[in-house]
Amino acid sequence: MRALFGEGRHPNRAQVESDAVAAGSSPAAADRASRLGAPYPLFTDDGEFRRRCARAYQELNADRGEAVGAPVPAEDRARIGTAIASDMFREQFGRDPLDPRELSGHLARISRQRTTAVAGYDLTFSPVKSVSTLWAIASRDIADVIEQAHADAVADVLAWLEDHATYTRAGRHSVAQVDARGLLAAAFTHRDSRAGDPDLHTHVAISNKVQTLDGRWQALDGRPLYANTVAASERYNTRIESFLSERLGVRFAERPGGEPGKRPVREIVGVDGPLPRVWSSRRAAIDTRRAELSAAFQTDHGRPPTALEATRLAQQANLETRQAKHEPLTYAEQRAAWRTSALSVLGGEHELDAYLHRALHPSGAPTGPVVTPGWVSKVAASAVERVSLMNATWAEVHVRAEAERRVRLSGIRAAELDAVVEDVVTCALLSVAVPKSPRVAIEKSPLMAR
Repeated sequence: MRALFGEGRHPNRAQVESDAVAAGSSPAAADRASRLGAPYPLFTDDGEFRRRCARAYQELNADRGEAVGAPVPAEDRARIGTAIASDMFREQFGRDPLDPRELSGHLARISRQRTTAVAGYDLTFSPVKSVSTLWAIASRDIADVIEQAHADAVADVLAWLEDHATYTRAGRHSVAQVDARGLLAAAFTHRDSRAGDPDLHTHVAISNKVQTLDGRWQALDGRPLYANTVAASERYNTRIESFLSERLGVRFAERPGGEPGKRPVREIVGVDGPLPRVWSSRRAAIDTRRAELSAAFQTDHGRPPTALEATRLAQQANLETRQAKHEPLTYAEQRAAWRTSALSVLGGEHELDAYLHRALHPSGAPTGPVVTPGWVSKVAASAVERVSLMNATWAEVHVRAEAERRVRLSGIRAAELDAVVEDVVTCALLSVAVPKSPRVAIEKSPLMAR
């Protein structure tokens, strides 16, 4: 990890360099042998706003008798940032900001670092809460099926990203987008939240280093990856729902009572009630504290937090609500603890067995539609209507994400998902003038899903 993500070198750096020396290479040549292209650049131009803030932090520390480089509390950083942003706004425009929102937008622009080096990208694949709940209380063989379905969905999305979003740049000023041989990534599957609640999820760290078809190592073009994150998320949701429906016979349905303005969440039918709520304590505590901090910030500073400040407030909420880290537990120990908790919440063995039976043997399971050109056209039209309503401007990635959602609702079999989604996307794009993302055939690199 340190070699690949920290230094942009081969993950097996020590072995590569040792083999090179053993083969007669000089130390300098051995050092070059482990490099995957150019080293990560270092940028020191922080911009005028950051330089002014740095000077203000030093002056504040000096006034307080602190070391020049001592950490400055978040409250003082926000106050100093507001004052400096106000001064710079008046210098640039010759007037005061019209309202707090204009000041906040200006602060966001001037505080943005102009150039940064990116070592990698972090993706997190997490199923809906009912999946983790069923996984935690079901028998071991059913839990294994759920975990494998999750791993298969993660692997499917990573392979799809290799096909649709893995490129590098070439030519003068990097004007050409060229194919890459695949993604280089490290995946880590976790079983619980910090509160100890069952929370099956996988973190995937994608390296910024990719190899061109002619063997050169270059930087991954992050723009297609960013553009496809929502579509990738919807693809994961569709695949794990389809895999679990076919392999376990469970049924998913929209859960009423979601947040206003947001899409309803599809959960496993029968996995509801107090148990998933009890095991969502960590997220509920973070959301409540984050809302409190955001409201207090606006009251204290007369403006809403910028995106960066909002991220810091979310991190603060995470830290303030974080419980003491529990001792490491084996999977068997975790399952025993979760079962004890479930028995307490549901009322006993009989109630737990009935709860599992309802989830694993749902009544009225719907059958998938007969996919005809007319059906595809209807779904494509509804997808275009939805993205037109939700986005002022949009492209293929928006249509694809919506197509995944609508095909998921229809109960299409897993083996047919790719073809049906492609048909819906193609039909939608033919009906309107929408920019189409490039697709290329590339050689995939094998990726471990877990």
